Amino acid sequence: MSDEPGVTGSGPAGPVGGVPPAAEEPAAPAAPESGTRPPEAEEPPGASPPAAPGTGATPPTAGTLAAAEAGAAPSAGEEPLLTVVELEEEPQRIDAQQLSLARRLRQPRAILSIVIPLVLLVFIVINVHSFDFAQLVSALRHANWWLLLLAFAIYYIGFPLRGYRWRVLLRGAGIGVGGRDSTEILFISWMANCVVPAKLGDVYRGYLLGQNYPVSLSATFGTIFIERVFDLFAIVLLGLAAAYWSFRTGMPRDVQIILVIGLVVVGVLAVGLFTLRNFGRRIIVRLPWRDRLMGFYDRFEQGVFSIDRRSLPLFGLLTFLIWSTEAWRLFFVIAALGFSGLHLGISGVYFVALAASLLTAIPLTPAGLGVVEAGIIGILTLVYGVSFTDATAIALVDRAISVLSVIILGGVVYVLSKKTKAIRAVEAQPAT
Repeated sequence: MSDEPGVTGSGPAGPVGGVPPAAEEPAAPAAPESGTRPPEAEEPPGASPPAAPGTGATPPTAGTLAAAEAGAAPSAGEEPLLTVVELEEEPQRIDAQQLSLARRLRQPRAILSIVIPLVLLVFIVINVHSFDFAQLVSALRHANWWLLLLAFAIYYIGFPLRGYRWRVLLRGAGIGVGGRDSTEILFISWMANCVVPAKLGDVYRGYLLGQNYPVSLSATFGTIFIERVFDLFAIVLLGLAAAYWSFRTGMPRDVQIILVIGLVVVGVLAVGLFTLRNFGRRIIVRLPWRDRLMGFYDRFEQGVFSIDRRSLPLFGLLTFLIWSTEAWRLFFVIAALGFSGLHLGISGVYFVALAASLLTAIPLTPAGLGVVEAGIIGILTLVYGVSFTDATAIALVDRAISVLSVIILGGVVYVLSKKTKAIRAVEAQPAT
């Protein structure tokens, strides 16, 4: 339970499952027409977060601004990419249809992002001369299912840890959310990231929270952003330590390249955070749409820097435990398959798991589909000398736990959860 000002307890302030259809809202104010600015956009810079979701600044995209100036709505059939500013600005116009998973999965971009990497991966596997399909099937059939169940359980322990860590960030931003609710919303968003590209699940997470709690969406997205930044920091730093320990006698060139890429990413993020913290407002006030962006930026910055210094040790411990579940999942997957002569050691398992996790940051395909599998197989074969068939078996089983099971169980939670009620109601409507 949280006692932050502006938040009542840890439960939702309105009907669970989102905002009901407009036709059922008594005396609801009319949504602004395209090209008009709602009253909330006139807030002075630095205004306090609103009591309910859906206020902020208009989208800072050239197309949106041009449409606003011309007073024109988007052309028929056009569905622009959803932005966090749009979610913050116009909750009446940005309805659940734009985040419908069923609708997104029917789009050509989503279909191609799944089909193309799968086809390429299968093509590569079957054309490698050292690949033995019969041996792969035999390894999967003779796997120790108890160890696989242990790998599964360890991986899923990570979700309550992630939910609690996000709750710590939200509380720092003045948003009181229960640990169960934060975990449920996060798990549904994880499922969304496994089936649609471009990390839409992160947008989905913020949207679901805004549908069920009176929160500022821009502050919410700030907490998600800093969570992802800390994850990348943790992956690179833990991966660097694991690689140093695993290759004490000499680090292969392939590993050095991976670590250099990771360090460059961390450096860019560090510079970005420093710039955001010290020069963000100075940059915003020099932009032509500063009046429209300032309110959104202030609340976003509030979410980004929501970690209290006293909470840093807890936050760091939770992050370490979360990524340890990824490594131990892989450890028990390898143990379950029982390949003789394969001994990566704990440090080696950490390095492979963290390198694979770093590849999921590439938002081209859902959950890094195709990219992560190729990365796991490549590291195991090139760096550790594992046979191509054994490496393929490890990658397939590990990803079955970390992606396929999330799609299945996340789909069940999505259907049963009251928090997705508004979106599911839209999906049940016939297409127009």
